[in-house]
Amino acid sequence: MSVMRDLGYHGDKPEIAHDEYVRDHDLMGQEKDAGLHCEAMHFGALSSEELVIEQKLRRKIDRLIIPLVILVYLMNYIDRNNYAAARLQGLEKDLHLVGSQYQTGLSILFVGYILMQVPSNLLLNYAGRPSWYLGFFTCAWGLVSALTSLVHNYGEIVACRFILGLVEAPFFAGVLFYLSKWYTKRELSLRMAIFYSGSLISGAFGNLIAAGILSGLAGSRGLAAWQWLYIIEGAITCFIGLIIVVVLPDFPDTWNGLSPEMKLVANRRLAIDAAEADVDASGGMSQLTGLKLAMMDPKTYILALMYHGITGAAGFQNFFPSLTATLGYSRTISLLLVAPPYIFMVLWSFGHSLASDKVGNRFWFVIYPVPVTIIGFLIFMFTDSFGPRYFSFFLMNFVFAMNGTIYAWIANAIPRPPAKRAAALAFINSIGNAASIWTPFTYTKSSATHYRPALGICIGLQAVAAISAIVLRLYLQMQNRQLERLEAEDVRLQESDVRKLQKTAEFEGVDIAAARMLQKGYRYMI
Repeated sequence: MSVMRDLGYHGDKPEIAHDEYVRDHDLMGQEKDAGLHCEAMHFGALSSEELVIEQKLRRKIDRLIIPLVILVYLMNYIDRNNYAAARLQGLEKDLHLVGSQYQTGLSILFVGYILMQVPSNLLLNYAGRPSWYLGFFTCAWGLVSALTSLVHNYGEIVACRFILGLVEAPFFAGVLFYLSKWYTKRELSLRMAIFYSGSLISGAFGNLIAAGILSGLAGSRGLAAWQWLYIIEGAITCFIGLIIVVVLPDFPDTWNGLSPEMKLVANRRLAIDAAEADVDASGGMSQLTGLKLAMMDPKTYILALMYHGITGAAGFQNFFPSLTATLGYSRTISLLLVAPPYIFMVLWSFGHSLASDKVGNRFWFVIYPVPVTIIGFLIFMFTDSFGPRYFSFFLMNFVFAMNGTIYAWIANAIPRPPAKRAAALAFINSIGNAASIWTPFTYTKSSATHYRPALGICIGLQAVAAISAIVLRLYLQMQNRQLERLEAEDVRLQESDVRKLQKTAEFEGVDIAAARMLQKGYRYMI
């Protein structure tokens, strides 16, 4: 029997009203039929043959998609953080920046970034072509970055930074949403960490590149070192954007590189993972509906507050070259000293996220870095010798281990439907990055060389993140108890629930009762 006939539909009109169906057809009761129960259980997991296909699918995705998004994210952070490296290369002096004008130029990027977050992610989900969408904006921010080399004063650098924020906005939240369309919740944390490693690698090698340009190109063809920095890295980004347009696959259904069997498994495993099909239930209004659903979910606000705390505490990265400059070495050495703490954290974050996926836990992997980073902040605030202060950078960098975990936790806590997930990711990323608007003004020249007010605020923000994680854990535990209770009770489904089951049944090729069985046993990852 087809899914449409299961629902009582023939053509455009139902034989019976939807509310009559919900009232008169007890899906839970249907599941009690022994034969149907067995059929549903069969469709509730991948077969042995499908598991073999899944392994090949995962390797195929890992080998193509992950390297591409890492490469783009690396350039994203390099282009964004050029500003901090350029400060040591004479940007402030050449542009005649005084007072807090440097900090304004730093923070204004995030104003544009935040304004574009939610609209860009809704448009990405609606457009359905991540390759063109992300590739276009990668070329756009590369072009803006290269043109920044032409600025001459405060107004021009602020304008360029604002526009850079606008065109960078679609990338990060867009990629988080994009990856959640390919990976299950138990695979996401490691992939998110690998993806986020692009920013950590950029922190290391971006400054190494800056140091090389400083020593080799300063004054060449009448351009300052910071101008060459923007030109070279902007041009590389534009080239990578063109590669993304051509090479990056959109979604499993549309990737010609997948066999029909792989496409089926790609959809089934995500449906099983989230207990419903990874599709939007409605048509043209699904994006607005998704935004409304995201705003009605308390988890959205808890995660946003947590991410605001983490991002704010990580704000020292925008001043890392200035922090290493307090150690008393030359500008080139100060840039080189930034690399080892980042390289260490790249390696650590892989193990951190692999362990989080393996044990199926997010909470403790957000919590344990908090005291480590606080110790790092305190050491830098109250010591003067090179050893302890440089060691503190390694401890402070543990805040970046939290990022890969919270990205995965967002996708796990708000799994479906895609329009809601896209809106939630964009909103959370907006609120999180709002910390980057105000935290730069806490790093004042008068508080150097210990920056105690700024790092004290970092400690407070880490406490906010920890409290938010505790609240989210308690809330998810409550929701899991509700899911257990629903399984134990004879619950009649609402019209919206039946529509979701219809979509899942269509993807699975089963009837609605079997699709209902897919939902049994689903729990939020805590």
